[in-house]
Amino acid sequence: MAFCRYARTRGLSIGVTETLGATEAVRAVPDRTLETFQFCLRTVLCSSKEQWDLFDDVFADFLRGVERQKPIGDEKKRDHRGPPTGARIQTQTGFWIAPGAKTSTADGDNETNAVSGASTEERLSTMDFSQVPPRDQAALEKLARRMLKRTSIRLARRFRISGRSGRLDVRRTIRRSIGRGGDPFDLSYRQQKRQQAKLVVLLDVSGSMNLYSLFLLQFMHALAKHFKKTDAFIFSTSLVDISRELRSNALPGAFEILSRRPAGWAAGTRIGESLRDFNRRYGRKSLSRDTFVIILSDGWDTGDPVALATELHAIKRRVKKLVWLNPLLGLHGYQPLTRGMAAALPYVDTFAPAHSLESLLALERHLR
Repeated sequence: MAFCRYARTRGLSIGVTETLGATEAVRAVPDRTLETFQFCLRTVLCSSKEQWDLFDDVFADFLRGVERQKPIGDEKKRDHRGPPTGARIQTQTGFWIAPGAKTSTADGDNETNAVSGASTEERLSTMDFSQVPPRDQAALEKLARRMLKRTSIRLARRFRISGRSGRLDVRRTIRRSIGRGGDPFDLSYRQQKRQQAKLVVLLDVSGSMNLYSLFLLQFMHALAKHFKKTDAFIFSTSLVDISRELRSNALPGAFEILSRRPAGWAAGTRIGESLRDFNRRYGRKSLSRDTFVIILSDGWDTGDPVALATELHAIKRRVKKLVWLNPLLGLHGYQPLTRGMAAALPYVDTFAPAHSLESLLALERHLR
């Protein structure tokens, strides 16, 4: 996955679909020599003669970037029977981090991607996910893990739902009045125990969301890990329940499991049909008056807008709040004029951007 990200910065057309295919291919090949690893990736990731010819140079530069990050004296410990250890180490420190992220920039600078202060964090947190330069990806992913975890924990602790409180406790009031001749001077009340709200999160992983879906999946993972009641789904041309994968695994492990699930990664978008599937299969169990539904999508729907409106109306009637987070809303001059988005807006309580880390952190304000 680290190599796929690096190769994308070098001009190869590699998205989520190609990345998933590469992980499946490497898993299927028993021979773990470096040459086989290279050939396996080239076979899956190259779709033209130009990419095939470019691949060897990209792969060699990738390995040089790994070598520059290895500790001094580590050359003797290198295992030539498999990919360099640096390629595996990268995925332990971040969510798809490209080797070479701390090397010099294209202009010859020796800047590093470490988050060195508040100014750097502020710049990265407001940066559009689709515009993040390769040299900043590692730092942004590290910052996102820390800040999304902190926000989700705070939400889980504070976000509570309770029924009517302050109802008179007649039995306790009578018992306390016995010592005073039966006069109920002190009224006792009972209060319903506050329960954590339930979240249902649906992420669009279609082709138009390709530049955002990886960060938004990280956002879903943070919510699922710290909310006891979270149902998570991804959709494109079909709907897939990923609640168990997000709750029971660290993020790299969860992504590996998700790579084997048929969700139509980077395909077309049929939001209405996916929501119809959700309502029929999971609506009775997942939706209630204490549920907050969050849809992460750009609204580019190739299906029938009437179907989308119908399914959103059915969800709206059964939940406490319906939130739609759209990455395109962060673009200057964007108007929700597509058929799908226009059909959805009448049923949405909160319509907000999801193009940057800052916009995702604002979820606490939207759900208040």
